[in-house]
Amino acid sequence: MSKERKEADFVEEKVETMADYMDELEASFKRVRKGDVLTGTVVSVTEESVLLDLKYFSGGIIHKEDINGDPDFHLIQEIHPGDEITATVVRADDGEGNVLLSAKLLGDQKAWETLNTLLNERTIVPAKITEIVKGGAVAYLEGIRGFIPASKLAAAYVEDLESYQGKTIEVTVVTADEENKKLILSGREPALLVQNEEKKVKISKCQVGAVMEGTVDSLKDYGAFVNLENGLTGLLHISQISNQRIKNPSAVLKEGQKITVKILSTADNKISLSMKAVVEDEEANVEVFDYKESGSASTDLSALLKGLKF
Repeated sequence: MSKERKEADFVEEKVETMADYMDELEASFKRVRKGDVLTGTVVSVTEESVLLDLKYFSGGIIHKEDINGDPDFHLIQEIHPGDEITATVVRADDGEGNVLLSAKLLGDQKAWETLNTLLNERTIVPAKITEIVKGGAVAYLEGIRGFIPASKLAAAYVEDLESYQGKTIEVTVVTADEENKKLILSGREPALLVQNEEKKVKISKCQVGAVMEGTVDSLKDYGAFVNLENGLTGLLHISQISNQRIKNPSAVLKEGQKITVKILSTADNKISLSMKAVVEDEEANVEVFDYKESGSASTDLSALLKGLKF
C-alpha cells in the first residue's frame, strides 16, 4: 500500500476528542429557569405548537396561544423549520420533558412599539373583523386584540354591525395603551379619505352650466343642500332659489322635493347650484306670442317682424 493511501486512511479515521462534544457538554450543565430568555431553532411545526432545538438536553415547545393571539394566525403558514425564535421560559419542564416557552411576552412588547409608531404616524393599515361585540367590532393588529366602535367602522355610523363580520377594512390606530392593554382602532378616517377622493373625481367631471335633477336633502337659513342625480351634494344658496326675494328657503322648498338646478361653480370641490338660473335660461329660450281674440298680434310679434323688408 502506498504512503499516500495510508495517510488518507488516517484522516478518515480521525479520533474524536472531548472538544468535539463541548457544545453537548455545556448544554448538559446548563439549567433553565422561569423567566429566562432563550433562542432556539424550529425543528417542527403543527397547527397547535412549535418544537424548538434549544441546544439543551430538553427540547422547547411553544403552543399557538403563546405565539400570537390572533385567531386567524396559522402556525404552519407563518413559521417554518430552520426559523429562529426567541422566547421566555414559562416552565423548565412541562411534564412531558420539554421546556415550556412563550414568544408572546416578547412579541407583545415589540407589537406595542409598532402600534405606537402607527399611532404617531397616522398610518393606514388593513385589519380583519374577527368578532362583532356590543357597540362595535374586534380586529387584531400585530397580534393584539383591538376594538373598533360602531361610530368608527365607516364614514358614517353603522347600524348593521353583523354585515362587517369577516370583512377586512382599512384602519388607523386611535389609542395604543400598553399599560392597560387597550387598543382602539378606527375605520372612519380612511373611509372618509376614500370618500373625499371619489368625490373629487366626480366633481372634476361635473360641467359648470350643466342642468340636472336633484332632491332637497335639508334646509338651512342660508339655503338648501341638494342631492344630485350623480350622487353628489350641492348647496343651493337662498339667493339662487327664486327671482323674488325670500326670507327663508322653506317659503319655496321642502325636504324631499324634486327640483331642477344648474351648476354655477365647482370651486374648492364645492358645488354651487341655482334654481333661478334654470328659470332664466328657460325664459330666454322661449319665444312668446301674445295673440288677441281679434287676431292682431301684440308688440311681441311686432318686435319679431321689425327689420324685415317686404
